[in-house]
Amino acid sequence: MKRVTVLGSTGSIGRSALDVIRMHPESFQVVGLCAGSNTSLLARQSEEFKVEVLGHFSPASPLPAKKCAAVGMNAPVEVISRSAPDIVVNGISGAAGFLPSLEAVRAGAALALANKESLVIGGAFLIAEARKHGVPILPVDSEHSAVFQCLQGENAESVRRIILTASGGPFRNRPAGTFRDITPAEALAHPTWSMGRRITIDSATMMNKGLEIIEACWLFGVGLDIIEVTVHPQSIVHSMVEFKDRCTKALLSAPDMRQAIAYALSWPERLELSLEPLNLGTGLGLEFFPPDTEKFPALSVARAAMDRPETLPCIMNAADEVAIDAFLKGRLRFDGIVEVVKKTMDTLSGSTVDSPEDVMELDRQSRKAAEAILS
Repeated sequence: MKRVTVLGSTGSIGRSALDVIRMHPESFQVVGLCAGSNTSLLARQSEEFKVEVLGHFSPASPLPAKKCAAVGMNAPVEVISRSAPDIVVNGISGAAGFLPSLEAVRAGAALALANKESLVIGGAFLIAEARKHGVPILPVDSEHSAVFQCLQGENAESVRRIILTASGGPFRNRPAGTFRDITPAEALAHPTWSMGRRITIDSATMMNKGLEIIEACWLFGVGLDIIEVTVHPQSIVHSMVEFKDRCTKALLSAPDMRQAIAYALSWPERLELSLEPLNLGTGLGLEFFPPDTEKFPALSVARAAMDRPETLPCIMNAADEVAIDAFLKGRLRFDGIVEVVKKTMDTLSGSTVDSPEDVMELDRQSRKAAEAILS
């Protein structure tokens, strides 16, 4: 049985991971759980899976009596250290997931990575540590899982293009001139996926796809020049890989994160899953469109950030998190999110980092700069 620790266990990724484990109790033992502030659900999860090693971020939300837990921002790292897992599912949202990802690979655990920010803000450090300790980073993002699966058994030198698909979000057909009037409720209404609040807003601005471009560079060791984005509203084709003979592999399934999570947990094998199959008997239509980079400038901002991959993506991500929080609280218009990101990148463009600790300090400085711009 694989010993599994789930970080972000009460979020959408964490709940989906535990659902996969429920389907295969003979294959997995949950040895650690860490959550944000939803300690009531965390307590129920710990009871169901008989988990003793628990953690949560919020001291204001204690666990019930007799529940021992690591508490605070270092809780995920402590949970990994105490639980000694074979594999860590990192479903934490935002830059807070970076140091736990580092701890997982340093502990010799495979890393099932949904926290794309780990690679966006500190890809060079995380990849180096994973190689040093000989452990795999297994993508949980549906797009990167699709690419990973398409590359199995293939020679990396034969890859011509990696094509990441994007749903286009809820505003694909909305005129750019009306973006100033978009409300949080409208932006949170994703047409095909059920996700956390930050990633849903990022999908609406298409910053999420920009983050995924950067993530793909680190995961697959490729340059920006071979990574493309296509808008695919049905979210059935999760990504594609074109090879030098002009043949293209694609991975298709109904939009359900449990499939990508299951593949990461069971790799290199596959699990039987009790999910709805893809119904090809209903006249399934698949559409693909080029992204509108003028209406959604976040894609170009993310590509520009890779001019300085050690620092600018970290600044971009931190500013994006601050701007999204401001939008959700009514402090910023929807069309101002990417503007705050660009101004913050300009402000801190001369920054340097030499260690993971420097990365987290740059993250803090970037948040302060973004808040100053908002003010």
